[in-house]
Amino acid sequence: MPDAVSRFSGFADEYDAARPRPPADLVELISGWARAPEPDVVDLGAGTGLSTMIWADHARQVIAAEPSAGMRAVAQRKIDAASSATSFTVTPGTAEDTGLAPASADIITASQAMHWFDADRALPEIARVLRPGGVFAAYDCDWPPCVDWECDAAYAAADRRIVALEAERGLRPPHAGKNHLDRLRRSGLFRHVTEVAVHAREQGDARRLVAVALSQGGAVALLAAGASEDEIGLTTLREVAARRLPGPRTWWWTYRIRLAVR
Repeated sequence: MPDAVSRFSGFADEYDAARPRPPADLVELISGWARAPEPDVVDLGAGTGLSTMIWADHARQVIAAEPSAGMRAVAQRKIDAASSATSFTVTPGTAEDTGLAPASADIITASQAMHWFDADRALPEIARVLRPGGVFAAYDCDWPPCVDWECDAAYAAADRRIVALEAERGLRPPHAGKNHLDRLRRSGLFRHVTEVAVHAREQGDARRLVAVALSQGGAVALLAAGASEDEIGLTTLREVAARRLPGPRTWWWTYRIRLAVR
C-alpha cells in the first residue's frame, strides 16, 4: 500500500497547481485562539507550502515539516522567492517524529494532512511540541468546490467510485477518514477542542476542476496501479466540466478547522 510520500512522488508541481490556497482568514482565526500576535508556527505535512506561505509576515518563524523531497523542493522555491520578515525553514520531519524541541511552538497546523497521520503517535508528539495554551489546527476543505450542480454530481460519483475501488484493491490508506474532532477529543491531550468553518473564493475552469480530482490521493493511487480514467469516473467528469464550465467561474470552498488548545 503506498504511503503519502510514495503516492505523491513525482507529482509535486501538478499538485501545487491544482490545489486551493488556504484562506488568509485562517491566520487571524488561529492566531487569535493562540493569543500569539507573532507566533512560532509548525506546519505538518506542509506539502508544497500552500499552507505554509499564508503565514508570511504574520509569524516570527515557520517550520514546514514535509517528508516528501519533491514537495519540499517546491515549498523551498516559494520561500526563496518570497519577500517576508518571517523566517522559514523546511525540514523532512513527520507528525509522528518532528525532531523539534519541547514547548517550541505556539501554533501547529495540518492542512489536508491529518488523515495521513498515525494519530496514536502524532498527537502526543504535537502536544509535546506545543507550548501551554498553544493551538493545534487541523483543517481540510470540502471536495469539490461549490461551482455548478452538474459538476458537483459528477465529481461526487467519481469520488464514490474511487473510494470503492481503493478498498477493493487494497489501496485505502490505513488512517483514512477525517473524524479528526473525535480523535482530538479522545486523546485527552488538549484542554478544549472545537470545529468551525471558514469559506474561501477562487477562480477556476473545467481543466482545473479535473486537475483537482486528479490531485486527490485515491485517483493518484488507482491510476498508478493501472486503472483508467473511464474506470474511476474521470472521463464523465471531464465531459460534464467541459460542457458546464467553458470558461473561468467563481469557486466557493468550505474549510473545516478543528482547533485544539494545549
